[in-house]
Amino acid sequence: MTPLRRTALVAGVLYLLTFASIPTLALYGPVREPDYIAGPGPDTGVIWGGVLEMIVALACIGTAVVLYPVLKRHDEGLALGFVGVRVLEAATIVAGIVTLMSVVTLRQAGVGPEGLVTGQALIALRDWTFLLGQGFLPAVNALLLGTALYRSRLVPRVLPLLGLAGVPLLVTSAAATMFGLWDQVSPASALLTVPIALWEVSLGVYLVVNGFKPAPIATAAAA
Repeated sequence: MTPLRRTALVAGVLYLLTFASIPTLALYGPVREPDYIAGPGPDTGVIWGGVLEMIVALACIGTAVVLYPVLKRHDEGLALGFVGVRVLEAATIVAGIVTLMSVVTLRQAGVGPEGLVTGQALIALRDWTFLLGQGFLPAVNALLLGTALYRSRLVPRVLPLLGLAGVPLLVTSAAATMFGLWDQVSPASALLTVPIALWEVSLGVYLVVNGFKPAPIATAAAA
């Protein structure tokens, strides 16, 4: 296995790992119950959800770091921007984990009904970090990485085109949620998120199975 093929394989695996947080939609369910912070729990699912999201945060950074040496040969500005935004996305994920773990700590400490307002404030904070971090920043990532991959021809152009097509849809979904047109978890939001999700999973699978296509910058990176 050549170093370039290994780079593609690692990047693909890391991209697929970013989908590890999907179960959190169910694991975080109890936290949203009105009396969770004053009730008996449970906490295990929430903690496991935090673990999965931490894996996602590290995988986000990993995808950018692994791809940077290859992408910078085409456009260092796009490559560096992708690293920066990916790190910012990971930071918002970690911030969301911290707020949810704070709710768990308050519940375990037995704050009682007087802690309901604090708990709801922390949940609201987590919702906003999720909206901006995982509802908006992936669109910026798709714009940067999709542009770089489309121009460099490292992967079939249909893949970055899918990501670029999903950028305005994801931004629209985030904006609509921000202005209260629909909830973060809603059929409309899920529908507008599909193209970006397909772009990321397709890119991950392609890199794992095929690696980079022969292209001038791939040849330069291999050399």
